[in-house]
Amino acid sequence: LAQPVTPELLVSPSSQDGDLGSECPEDRGNWTGRLDFLLSCIGYCVGLGNVWRFPYRAYTNGGGAFLVPYFIMLAICGIPIFFMELSLGQFSSLGPLAVWKISPLFKGVGMGTILIVSLVAIYYNMIIAYVLFYLFASLTSDLPWQHCGNWWNTDLCLDHHVIKAGNTTFPVNITNTVSPSEEYWSRYVLHIQGSSGIGDPGRIRWNLCLCLLLSWTIVYLCILKGVKSSGKVVYFTATFPYLILVMLLIRGVTLEGAWKGIQFYLTPQFDHLLSSKVWIEAALQIFYSLGVGFGGLLTFASYNTFHQNIYRDTFIVTLGNAITSILAGFAIFSVLGYMSQELGVPVNQVAKAGPGLAFVVYPQAMTMLPLSPFWSFLFFFMLLTLGLDSQFAFMETIVTAVTDEFPYYLRPKKASFSAVICIALFLMGLILTTEGGMYWLVLLDDYSAGFGLMVVVITTCLVVTRVYGIKRFCRDVHMMLGFKPGPYFRACWMVLSPATMMALLVYNIIKYQPSKYGSYSFPSWAEVLGILMGVLSCLMIPVGMVMAVLQEEGTLWEVGVQQASRPTMDWGPSLEENRTGMYVASLAGSQSPKPLMVHMRKYGGITSYENTAIEVDREMEEEEESMM
Repeated sequence: LAQPVTPELLVSPSSQDGDLGSECPEDRGNWTGRLDFLLSCIGYCVGLGNVWRFPYRAYTNGGGAFLVPYFIMLAICGIPIFFMELSLGQFSSLGPLAVWKISPLFKGVGMGTILIVSLVAIYYNMIIAYVLFYLFASLTSDLPWQHCGNWWNTDLCLDHHVIKAGNTTFPVNITNTVSPSEEYWSRYVLHIQGSSGIGDPGRIRWNLCLCLLLSWTIVYLCILKGVKSSGKVVYFTATFPYLILVMLLIRGVTLEGAWKGIQFYLTPQFDHLLSSKVWIEAALQIFYSLGVGFGGLLTFASYNTFHQNIYRDTFIVTLGNAITSILAGFAIFSVLGYMSQELGVPVNQVAKAGPGLAFVVYPQAMTMLPLSPFWSFLFFFMLLTLGLDSQFAFMETIVTAVTDEFPYYLRPKKASFSAVICIALFLMGLILTTEGGMYWLVLLDDYSAGFGLMVVVITTCLVVTRVYGIKRFCRDVHMMLGFKPGPYFRACWMVLSPATMMALLVYNIIKYQPSKYGSYSFPSWAEVLGILMGVLSCLMIPVGMVMAVLQEEGTLWEVGVQQASRPTMDWGPSLEENRTGMYVASLAGSQSPKPLMVHMRKYGGITSYENTAIEVDREMEEEEESMM
């Protein structure tokens, strides 16, 4: 076969010397399998929050009635922002920092994103370390949190066997007692009695430290080759949790008293819909569950081929995430219903959210089942796989963002750079393995991704629609997918999504409450430190603006701000064959009066996407004529 000949018009002076290959950065890479991207997104979105936050939020905010605001907020806020992030990443093939070539004035948004993701990655891997600890503890014939009488138990310890045996002969006041699983968690795993508060971290718990080291080692090995390795791991970590969830669900609904818990979970209380709090809680659940604003979606999409159907993938992932949350609620509350019947107490006395559910209540429920170590191992293995693929996304976001900024230096050394990042975050997370580590984890959880994350997402939405322009963004999507986003997406991007997130931000500020862990209240200096964590990510935006303006020449407003807010010359699709329409102008040979025809000569004929580019060009010409 004859080799394709490059038209002379397309040969730039710099490519004549033959040394161009040595000056180009190493290839960025793409997903290697058809389902890599979809499964990575599912694994990223379906995480620990689906199991330990959604069911609790649902029952405290109207039960089944909570699903009404949940799906409305999914439509207004979740799906449109999700699609916007995927579109930005796939169109540019750039990470969360370099993508701000779209408007360099706002590159601080990307800096804020990386700061947030780094803080979250530190404590999220500590939660995975706790899960590993319990996973190893389940490899026994008798679960260590099943009975009292261990060295870590106190006189307040009372296990359910005593309650069940004595509930007809003498009343047991369980309000003044503590379950064996709660004392195992607080006094053995955390050894929190060795710390007087956040200012007194105490000694390092070496068993937790080793679990944290193991979790970072697992994460590093899985992201060692970037998306080529993590894209294969998610075939297991994104699908296996569903198998375990179904097993736990089937086991749960066959238990005596299960219906009591499910009824408590889903009984609709429609009067709750009149409360603004319920709608805010629904929006918050959508916001954090889908992982918008963390850069993970944008990063994953940046490794797609240019014409990947992310429109379809958006609906698969967002609706799949919602259905998973609802299924997890059945699996959790069926077991809690059984547990409440065994203990002879109402369901609301055993229902908890967050770590309290995962490390206290559910482990206690496992001890009441036959083959309790087996069910405990399955539960914690499910949590491990749910947590790992979310952590993969956080790490890939950080590594991709920095390597895209310095592709010549870091891309060939990506494995070594990933190791440096993992080691640095492990060392920063060592304080979480101390006796007072839980106080620091709560502080990070409450403040690292709070209002700072909302400011980042609101700013992104406004920059894309107002500064870059909604028409231009829709043209980019049209060029990439072959069709324009409909009125629903445009209305959400322009008004509904930013307005909803602004309401969330205002609500969070007005309803601000200082952090607490159990009965422990954090000192004022810790509160200030937490607030600074949130504010710092917001401050990255004005810092980025100052840096962008200083790099421009001329007066502050006329040249500096206006020039820095426009896309850079190399903004657009990364591969030359995808730079059709208006983006041909930045190619070598663009001095031709018909750059699109030059492009087609090089890449062979008119495809359906070339037709799209021609349509976009025609639209722009008509607009220019109407303005004249």
